[in-house]
Amino acid sequence: MGKLTTHVLDTYHGQPARELRITLYQIDEHGGRTPTRETTTNQDGRTDAPLLEGDALRVGDFELVFDVREYFQRMGHACPFLSKVAVRFTVFDAAQNYHVPLLVSPWSYSTYRGS
Repeated sequence: MGKLTTHVLDTYHGQPARELRITLYQIDEHGGRTPTRETTTNQDGRTDAPLLEGDALRVGDFELVFDVREYFQRMGHACPFLSKVAVRFTVFDAAQNYHVPLLVSPWSYSTYRGS
């Protein structure tokens, strides 16, 4: 059975993004979003457990929303450009692992499908 994981790296400070709030949504066939899980990153910028695993990971569209404004304001940036970063992706085989990292600064971000 597969699993969904993530981690967040603060590229501005060169460190893991600690205590960054993440919300996972499942997207229905009409584009509606249903919140599935809310969590925060640990000291390594990761979640303590997979966001979904086993039977909970199903084929379909999902969205991870990272609350980067809250994080960077806590880090001393009064007006970060980014507010929330949403990454929408598709699970096409629930037996595979899906790792969705976020590399973020107050002004930019990038993501990819990791291993």
